[in-house]
Amino acid sequence: MIPAPMKRTTLSAILLLAASMPAYAHVGIGTTSSFAAGFFHPLSGLDHMTVMIAVGLWAALKGGKAIWAWPLAFVGVMLVGGALGMLQVPVPFVEPGILASVVALGLLVALAVDLPVSAGVAIIGLFALFHGHAHGTEVPENAGGLEYMAGFAVATAALHAVGIAAGLGLGARSRGLARVAGGACAAGGVGLVFGVL
Repeated sequence: MIPAPMKRTTLSAILLLAASMPAYAHVGIGTTSSFAAGFFHPLSGLDHMTVMIAVGLWAALKGGKAIWAWPLAFVGVMLVGGALGMLQVPVPFVEPGILASVVALGLLVALAVDLPVSAGVAIIGLFALFHGHAHGTEVPENAGGLEYMAGFAVATAALHAVGIAAGLGLGARSRGLARVAGGACAAGGVGLVFGVL
């Protein structure tokens, strides 16, 4: 049984992350050449936070190997996407793909879609490629960008962990609450698509 203070702490962390102000999240905005900039970037945008937490929630709902495989797939493919962005290798539909990831992952959680782990890896990997590429293209040409990407990877993994902890830490109620959070994520994604958030 999870102690009540731990449940409150987990819920508080999720609410604080959700209440953060959206950032000017993509291409050319802000400093992108330090570990700190990379670390704080995912914490400053609604699209980033919701997707990263949704991956963790979906992994917690699935359980088993998904708990480590899905977050690891996201971080790994995100770094590949970041490298492609830094090398100026074009990837089509990056911004629409990011917006679609918010809606789709929210729906996957809200509906508690039970897919094989490999199918989840493929879906999550596709969305991670878009997120990584968007941030790789932000790195100035005169900066290596490795520190930035390391910071982004650590923050992303931490947000996945928040989602997993929330999904597992609320006990028997976790499935219902996780699904509500998934619905909120999908609704937020629709709001981002239509420019109301």
